[in-house]
Amino acid sequence: MPKTLTGLDVLVNEGFKRLSGLKIGLLAHPASVDSQLVHILTRCLEHGVSVKHLFGPEHGFWGNAQDMESVASSIDAKTGIPVTSLYGQSQESLLLNPKSLAGLDILVCDLQDIGSRYYTFAYTIAFAMKACAQAGIPCLVLDRPNPLGGVQKEGDVVQPGFFSFVGEYPLQNRHGMTLGELAQFFKKHDKIDCDLEIIGTQNWSREHYFDQTGLPWVMPSPNMPTPDTALVYPGACLFEGTNLSEGRGTTKPFELVGAAYIQDPDKFAALAESCALPGAKLRPCWFTPMFHKQAQTLCGGLQIHVTDRKKFLSVKTGMAIIWAARQFEGFAWRTEPYEFVSDRLAIDLLFGSDKPRKLLDSGAQWIQVDTSM
Repeated sequence: MPKTLTGLDVLVNEGFKRLSGLKIGLLAHPASVDSQLVHILTRCLEHGVSVKHLFGPEHGFWGNAQDMESVASSIDAKTGIPVTSLYGQSQESLLLNPKSLAGLDILVCDLQDIGSRYYTFAYTIAFAMKACAQAGIPCLVLDRPNPLGGVQKEGDVVQPGFFSFVGEYPLQNRHGMTLGELAQFFKKHDKIDCDLEIIGTQNWSREHYFDQTGLPWVMPSPNMPTPDTALVYPGACLFEGTNLSEGRGTTKPFELVGAAYIQDPDKFAALAESCALPGAKLRPCWFTPMFHKQAQTLCGGLQIHVTDRKKFLSVKTGMAIIWAARQFEGFAWRTEPYEFVSDRLAIDLLFGSDKPRKLLDSGAQWIQVDTSM
């Protein structure tokens, strides 16, 4: 099979001709590289493209900030180009101000998504499209493969009253779309009157997972080290709505889950596995996160080992693990503000509804909670 080409690879092969003579803004992050691992900013400058302004999503343009860590606007140390952060200290900071696009001819967006609605980069592009519409400039999105493929979907859509930066649109937990397809969905859903162009991938089939593309993997965010992480993320991100460690501060974020109050990992794993989860083996273990929740604390927990990714259901697995954790004294839902929201629980924002949490709190078995997921 021919090697997959990203939208950036197509642009490189064209010699950036369609950007010739234009003053551009660039929304990108560390994974915005071509198949030779050269970053889009470097490629633009090599081809004489006039890059006037950089924009960084959550984690920053160079991806050095941890989750929900505010990033200040700055000047890029190497190029001297101004960088506007689209993840600051307030909800308003998430919105690209049309004034920041003044003097630009086009905004180019190149972000690697991971196929789950909680991942915030897609919404940053949606907000950027709205800013382009107001500023009267085109928006060019360079598409990339969905690491989870484009066939299987999981979960329910976000319900009214529960939209947030981890679910700004009525999407499923695992949505099956590429970022370019999401951009087209946003444009249609919100009737965004911007000149949107997508440079699609070439030689990619919806049946293909990331390791079947021949493309190199670069972490799009600090806790997304491998495609294996992306595979479990649609269900494992639900752990963020609890006091469980989701493995941040370890080398296996989202694959490891546990807490200090779980003193019997064998029981924990057995309870979760009793839910007859396909395509996965849950291995009891101990781990100590170096930072984040449960930092510097020995945690009893489990590791999610995917044995058959075509059968594996991440959302069902994540819900079963939460149900199992609730059987241990000490479990609690996260109550701290989450993605600038303080009037609703984080777990409800992640579920896209308060129904699953209320069912679990009423003592329902995990399968009874799994209504539409």
